[in-house]
Amino acid sequence: MISTSLRSSSRPVELYWTGRSDGDVGPGAGAAGEHRRRAVYDGEWAWLHQVHGARVQVVDAPGSVQGEDGDALVTAAPGAALAVFTADCAPIALASPEGVVGIAHAGWRGLDAGVVEAAVASMRALGASRVEAALGPCIHAPCYEFGAAELDRLADRLGPSVRGRTAGGRPAFDLPAAVRVALERCGAELVVDAKACTACSGAWFSYRARGDSARQATVVVCP
Repeated sequence: MISTSLRSSSRPVELYWTGRSDGDVGPGAGAAGEHRRRAVYDGEWAWLHQVHGARVQVVDAPGSVQGEDGDALVTAAPGAALAVFTADCAPIALASPEGVVGIAHAGWRGLDAGVVEAAVASMRALGASRVEAALGPCIHAPCYEFGAAELDRLADRLGPSVRGRTAGGRPAFDLPAAVRVALERCGAELVVDAKACTACSGAWFSYRARGDSARQATVVVCP
């Protein structure tokens, strides 16, 4: 597990990334997964049934959203822990000086749908001004061969920087670059980047590289 903080507010915003060594903490992990989640952050987690879209759920109190459809969570409730579960998609934690925090699960479909922009807009609706972001472990271009039609579509929407190449020279989607573009377009600043590829490193679960059904978590806690 990696524990760090975003210092956008007057009090540090707690941020956690779990990995393979922490075990499966996804919603499908049952009682063992709940035990592992408590070892990371011993409080009620808000989490989603992730659908690769742009729906944002507002968390009014710790644990008030659990399993609803969506791909982003935002809150201004002190002590609320927001979580997304990934095994290649990009987990993005968000924080503001006003203590409003958010989190987004961003695969290529979510980025195409505008999940990052929707999450930041929802934070601003709760009173956030400046928004800072942390990008967690996700798949990187050298491991992410991509279909030509989908890649053209994403480049049309997000710009040419999302085009990459695999280690073997095949067309690839640069997921971290796409996240950076989406954040810039909505006026958010990327201040922490794990710079970790889930497919390259056995330290993380990866569905694409290893067919893992388990999930790691990114958790952000409202101060």
